[in-house]
Amino acid sequence: MSETIRIRYFTDAIDHLAYIDGKSDWIDLRAAEEVELKKGEFRLIRLGVAMQLPEGYEAHVVPRSSTFKNFGIIQANHMGVIDGSYCGDNDEWRFPALAVRDTVIHVNDRICQFRIMKNQPALVFEETDHLEGEDRGGFGSTGIQ
Repeated sequence: MSETIRIRYFTDAIDHLAYIDGKSDWIDLRAAEEVELKKGEFRLIRLGVAMQLPEGYEAHVVPRSSTFKNFGIIQANHMGVIDGSYCGDNDEWRFPALAVRDTVIHVNDRICQFRIMKNQPALVFEETDHLEGEDRGGFGSTGIQ
């Protein structure tokens, strides 16, 4: 079953989004503006789209695997979450980029990707004094093998 995403483009200068079935669940997003950053600078890079996600979904936005190598930028929040209520005509998606070297990003460069995920179900927290699982050796450890 496929879901429908309504999309508004803010520019004709970027390629339209495409879902390539069988290749990847992630959909590339492109820079919608020319950006020059010096090492240490931060910029919210316009992605040229606003979307109305299907009911009950959110979008997860992350860099492409080549983004750091090609552009020397990292995503400042490491993973962006765009909830379904961010769907107005002017709710343009952006990529929070932090430059680790001087760089130039051109219009239509693929800098990040997204996928939609179902919203987390309602949760109930039950307090206890003891958990049934075996201790694994502390935070950041899977034990010594």
